Amino acid sequence: MFEPPHNSVGTVTPQLAKFDQPLELESRGRLESYQIVFETYGKLNPDKTNAILICHALSGDHHAAGYHQLKDEQSTLKSVGWWNTMIGPGKPIDTNRFFVVCPNNLGGCSGSTGPSSINPDTGKPYGPDFPIVTVIDWVRSQARLSDTLGIQTWAAVIGGSLGGMQAMQWSITYPDRLKHCLIIASAAKLNAQNIGFNDVARQAIRTDPDFHSGNYYSLNTSPARGMRVARMIGHITYLSEDMMALKFGRNLRKKSKFDYEFTPEFEVESYLRYQGDRFVNRFDANTYLLMTKALDYFDPAAESGNSLTSALSQVKSDFLVVSFSSDWRFAPERSREIVRALQSNRANVSYSEIKCDQGHDSFLLEIEHYVNVMKSYLGRVANELSNQKLSEHGGTG
Repeated sequence: MFEPPHNSVGTVTPQLAKFDQPLELESRGRLESYQIVFETYGKLNPDKTNAILICHALSGDHHAAGYHQLKDEQSTLKSVGWWNTMIGPGKPIDTNRFFVVCPNNLGGCSGSTGPSSINPDTGKPYGPDFPIVTVIDWVRSQARLSDTLGIQTWAAVIGGSLGGMQAMQWSITYPDRLKHCLIIASAAKLNAQNIGFNDVARQAIRTDPDFHSGNYYSLNTSPARGMRVARMIGHITYLSEDMMALKFGRNLRKKSKFDYEFTPEFEVESYLRYQGDRFVNRFDANTYLLMTKALDYFDPAAESGNSLTSALSQVKSDFLVVSFSSDWRFAPERSREIVRALQSNRANVSYSEIKCDQGHDSFLLEIEHYVNVMKSYLGRVANELSNQKLSEHGGTG
């Protein structure tokens, strides 16, 4: 019998929030109704001030911490949360002190309404008819979820990569609804190289013979080959050159002769194909297209004369911005751009560049300096809550 570690949130069960109020989208599309799947960890205090919102990245979902139980009672717990290193009792996002909420974004494929969901107007999956959703749409839908939970103000909104973009948008769209904003391994907009990588991945999917213009559900198939290639491309960009050399080098399986069989020979080839196969089994192709487009479109400065300083002029929260030295997909300079814009607005901002070799995926890993930075900052957030409570009750007596 599997026993979760003592510093884990344990076995968790997803929750479902349904919304009948239409959601007007930035693309001028509209969802008449929708649902959001989410998980929570920890306990919400009576005045509902200790809540933290976690925004997930491109291929993430609501399962950020703890374990899910397999339906098969003979099986052990499975599927550890994607940020289990960061969320739990005594961890940086300490569930002994915070109530943590992580939703699966609209357009997702893990239970929230998305392309694979049934369109009530047709009785069939939305497929390519699902409207384009953007970071702003996600933030607005998350604000509605906040209202449902009775949370007026978040102690912090936190995200890495695409999640960091959502956290930043929260500080712009709802400046009075968060006290702290943590932007990790992110950017204020994608550069041309990143947009190019996303388009190559999308083309791999769209040119797969089984894509069928996005209507593959009714044909009981999926563009698995395209998805596999898209994920392989992504993984190459998530790791640094040094990390790939350290993990794989040029290790070559022994062969009697060179040939054109194109079976995996180098260890890196086996790794990438393994990651591609895993991804095909858990992610929807239309969702991948939608999420990468949301990444491409994100640019809060575009509505402010292309000035990030102007876009961030109304923010009220404190900020922690974290980058990683080996992250070439979201390079440290992109984080420093955010910091400079915040400083120009006299915002209270802390910045840390973590020296490491793991590349963009560093934000998911248990890197000592990174963990310490997060623990220190969020410890300050927790202490603020404690001091506020003492102040409201007239001190210690």
